[in-house]
Amino acid sequence: KFKTLESGVSVSPQLVAEDFAEIARLGFRTIVNNRPDGEAPEQLPSDVARDLAQAHGLAYHYLPLRGYEVTDEDKVDAFVALAANAEEPVLFYCRTGTRCTLLWAQWAAPRLGVEAVTAIAAREGYDVSVVRDEMEDRAAIADRAA
Repeated sequence: KFKTLESGVSVSPQLVAEDFAEIARLGFRTIVNNRPDGEAPEQLPSDVARDLAQAHGLAYHYLPLRGYEVTDEDKVDAFVALAANAEEPVLFYCRTGTRCTLLWAQWAAPRLGVEAVTAIAAREGYDVSVVRDEMEDRAAIADRAA
């Protein structure tokens, strides 16, 4: 269920209450919920997820976004800031893990390269081609800054 994208960074589909003990047992330190409350009636509400995370000694952050917002610069920048400062290992989750992976791809491309990020995501079953332009733009900006 938990897919590692790079050292210290994993993604997951929707969590259920029973997952939190396992997440803590596996050594995760931080959970980031990228799924807005109310997308599906059976999903775990963010306040319940926060309480479960804290009960298991995990840091919890709620950074919700809808699928169409995965390229919104403000949302991506917020994800990057959170990801860069989260205590690792960190687990990002949403409905299927795709949103989190698309956000991670935009954060990771400047560090790992667009092709490497695309291959890593594909290895874990995710297609990040829909954010290829954004990955290339962020990688180019990082190259110019270096």
